[in-house]
Amino acid sequence: MNSTEPARSQPPSAPVDPIGPARWWVYQRERFPLLAHGPLIACFSFCAISYSAQLRGAPSPALAGWAVAFVTCLFSFLHLRIADEFKDAGEDARWRPYRPVPRGLVKLRELGWIWAATAAIQLGLALWFAPDWHLAGLLLVTWIYLALMTREFFCREWLKARPLLYLWSHMFIMPLVDLYATACDWVPAGHGLPAGLGWFLVVSYCNGLSLEFGRKIRAPHDEEEGVETYSALWGRSRAVAAWWGTLLVTALAACAAAARIGFGLQAGVILASALLAAGLLARAFLRAPESRTAKRIENFSGLWTMILYLTLGALPLLLK
Repeated sequence: MNSTEPARSQPPSAPVDPIGPARWWVYQRERFPLLAHGPLIACFSFCAISYSAQLRGAPSPALAGWAVAFVTCLFSFLHLRIADEFKDAGEDARWRPYRPVPRGLVKLRELGWIWAATAAIQLGLALWFAPDWHLAGLLLVTWIYLALMTREFFCREWLKARPLLYLWSHMFIMPLVDLYATACDWVPAGHGLPAGLGWFLVVSYCNGLSLEFGRKIRAPHDEEEGVETYSALWGRSRAVAAWWGTLLVTALAACAAAARIGFGLQAGVILASALLAAGLLARAFLRAPESRTAKRIENFSGLWTMILYLTLGALPLLLK
């Protein structure tokens, strides 16, 4: 659910930026495109509360719960983007001066105010929907973990030297956001954590890894100095294998999660078909490592996420 790094061997020429409120439209288009992220996060949040409702045996999730989950998750992923702007400010100024912050389109201080304002909205929604502070407590956990991520867990250089550990440690934010989204169903219902929800959180974590691998596989001429990609670190074959292997692990965890709501066989068929398509895309990239074949892997990672969550949340609800 992180936005993509630019995939260019040469930085784009500096655009003529607007002034005033219009510059925020440019910022979101470049760094947090709502037209791309909005539908995906809407699907993510709806399927999270739907899966939780089905585990509880409830007929359907509450619309208000989905609205709270969606707005909160949308702002949580925006916070991830803003956190990147802060922690990568030095590297962006050196290697990626064409990005909005180093080129002066927006200032870090302004992004900090947006972070604070959207966090206040998140807290207000949590207390409005569940005044007993149980939902707000889960929100606080995600804030604390995100703050630690922004500080790189106080060991930036050590983590940077270990890309896999860096990835694994940062990706725990995904199941935390997902846990909050599911809590928008089970907390107001006074149910407690539904049995079997752990598999859904494993799916969220593994899918976050597959998204990260998918967006950092590039054609040789698209590799950019100062931007670490897995295709550059490990070579194309190993990076693609890591991507497809993570999809496989995600699919297996998703089938286990689907089995808890009586949808395991159907999920297996859907996800096996998607895995086959992913394998064909991987082979096409390895045979012709070009910008278009690399972009297909990245785009499929987003499509996979949509298929995955629909299979666990919306489809079982509709078919039943």
